[in-house]
Amino acid sequence: MKAELLAFIYLLVISNAGSESGPAHLQHIGTNSKTSSDMYTQATAVTDLLRRLTPDNANSFSLRVDPYLSENGLDTFEISSFNGVVTVKGTTGVATAWGVHHYLKYWCNAHISWSGDQLNLPNPLPTIDGTVTVSSPHRYRYYQNVCTSSYSFVWWDWKRWEREIDWMALNGINLPLAFTGQEEIWRRVYLSFNFSQSDLDSFFTGPAFLAWNRMGNIQGWGGPLPAHWYTDQLHLQHLILKRMRSLGMIPVLPAFAGHVPLSVRQLYPNVSVTTLKWNRFTRPYCCTLLLDPTELLFKEIGSRFISEMMKEFGTDHVYSADLFMEMLPKSKETSYLSSTSYGLFNAMLGADPSAIWLMQGWIFHLHQDFWQKPQMEAVLTSVPLGHMLVLDLFAEVDPQWQRTESFFGQPFIWCMLHNYGGNLGMYGAVDNMAKGAIEAMAKNSSIVGTGLTPEGIEQNDVVYELMNEMGWRNEAVNVTEWVIDYAARRYGGSSSLVSSAWVLLIQGIYNCTLNYEHHCHAIPVIRPRLGHSIKRWYAVSDVYEAWDLMVEAAPQFLNSSTFRYDLVDLTRQVLQEMSQDIYEQLMTAYGEKNISAVQLHGQSLLDLLDDMDQVLATDEHFLLGRWLKQARMVANNGSAKETLLNEFNARNQLTLWGPNGEIQDYANKMWSGLVGDYYRSRWQAFIKRLESDLVRNIKFNSLQYDNDDISLGRVWTMNTNVYPDSPQGDTWSVVQAIHQTYKTGKKSNQQ
Repeated sequence: MKAELLAFIYLLVISNAGSESGPAHLQHIGTNSKTSSDMYTQATAVTDLLRRLTPDNANSFSLRVDPYLSENGLDTFEISSFNGVVTVKGTTGVATAWGVHHYLKYWCNAHISWSGDQLNLPNPLPTIDGTVTVSSPHRYRYYQNVCTSSYSFVWWDWKRWEREIDWMALNGINLPLAFTGQEEIWRRVYLSFNFSQSDLDSFFTGPAFLAWNRMGNIQGWGGPLPAHWYTDQLHLQHLILKRMRSLGMIPVLPAFAGHVPLSVRQLYPNVSVTTLKWNRFTRPYCCTLLLDPTELLFKEIGSRFISEMMKEFGTDHVYSADLFMEMLPKSKETSYLSSTSYGLFNAMLGADPSAIWLMQGWIFHLHQDFWQKPQMEAVLTSVPLGHMLVLDLFAEVDPQWQRTESFFGQPFIWCMLHNYGGNLGMYGAVDNMAKGAIEAMAKNSSIVGTGLTPEGIEQNDVVYELMNEMGWRNEAVNVTEWVIDYAARRYGGSSSLVSSAWVLLIQGIYNCTLNYEHHCHAIPVIRPRLGHSIKRWYAVSDVYEAWDLMVEAAPQFLNSSTFRYDLVDLTRQVLQEMSQDIYEQLMTAYGEKNISAVQLHGQSLLDLLDDMDQVLATDEHFLLGRWLKQARMVANNGSAKETLLNEFNARNQLTLWGPNGEIQDYANKMWSGLVGDYYRSRWQAFIKRLESDLVRNIKFNSLQYDNDDISLGRVWTMNTNVYPDSPQGDTWSVVQAIHQTYKTGKKSNQQ
């Protein structure tokens, strides 16, 4: 598609909805949620970003920040060129960075993603006729789920954070969650209220589970936190906030939601607290306490926390906190719900009169029987319009703005959740993504932005690329045409074979329209048992055909790291599909009491897991060893005790997720090492049990097997064996061998 046509498509018409003098729901956030960095700081930060991204081409750009480029407060950028220099001017550093990315994508055919970059830029850089102007129809592009900090960020160092913040800016994200380092602030505050360090050691979880401690779901599991964790993460947060602000972002900081250590009952025996229960956790890790937000102590703790945080980090006045996250309130009375919500917000106001409460709308989706219109209205209208910003967290599948009358006027952000637990597995709802926010705009709703809210990242790049673009579009996208251009940019060249493959994927496996949530209950990664039923919303034959096409196209693109990544991922997906066929054959054989067939199909499944592990091992993004190495490296000076604690946290989150498999396999990953060791061992034990039961003519004892499986998991989580943290083998050689094996039907039936 020609650059001139793309520029026309992207020329967005700005409505008056974004102006500070507009509707009431925008006036407060328009006044108080602005970037705190001056234009020169932002321009310098974007220039530095460009030098990190493409140092050889950085001097061919002139970057400027001009907040007066837009008259209504909405981000805008302009691109032009003269005498071999490309000039990009934006209202903020983020807008300028997005302008750079826009030019790289649509004039230079470049690509930037979690799994790799394609930056083979033309020399000289392409010129632009006239000036291209792009404006966002929304004030905000939000990023992160409260769980992302544990499922993806937990072991990150500054180098990895720097790359992520660059990615945010290049994709126009201006409202990111910034939750790192808060435990040190909590420690100071709780100690000032006479809680002891011992109280906190049994309250805070280990590093890999802090997200759920912050939400009040669990306490103590995987802990205690090492002493240096508090200060190291505090230092990291300073670096994160400085960089975010320098680029013109508005970081969202945490606030107090009422979750307190158990000793509050001894220290403050007269205050009202509620016991909360989450999932299947038992004491001492369950039954957290919620301090009643109407209590004076709630306001004192909440205000002191924000005051202490402001002293340490400064503030941009937007704070995230959630009451009753995945837990039901003690009462449906609207007066109770209204008073508790206002109590939370009032604690923010006690320290920051300009506070804006950012709230996840997840509770309205999860327990819809409880959250009827009166209950939702009580929460949402307890705060003045514009002082609350709601994340419609799962809008691509179950939007809540429609059933809440646009959140009763509170401004909201239309978000794509997409991922649970950082699972792998191809999935998306691209048609809904391409039109959902556009439809909300057309209905004159209180929408003020779009957002990404995955629990885990570094998967399914295509989905996030599309959703990020929707933050700058005011019309729906033809995803079939879009994905053809996407593939050409991602691989640095076009091919009819690749285009056909991606059309099959984007119209099928990436376009779920059946409102499925947890999409990766796949045979390789779930606990073995009888009668598994796996949901599919797509034609498996399309996945197989796309694989054939990509394999045929491979010789043209083997120098592309992003192509090799996708080839590994698609091969993994194909083997995932085939594992379901083999499993069904195994179950049929068991039901017919055919021991030889059970042995045959059982061995086929184990062989498939070996093949999956082998292909995953060829790419650095699919390695268990990398995750475990990062966890060990966080340990202070290589402390043996802390290294063991971190590795246990890292292993447990992936597998048992709790002492007794409370949410077992929720954070499963198809990673080399995990597939070939842990998951294979489970299936091997299951198959041997089936064979043994048939030989002895006894019924399969599910309870006994489940207990044995938990025991196997406990042993694995306590192990410290080392897995490769760099690729093993050649991707193309391994894929060719696997393709030949399964294509000829030697190990699996593709019917």
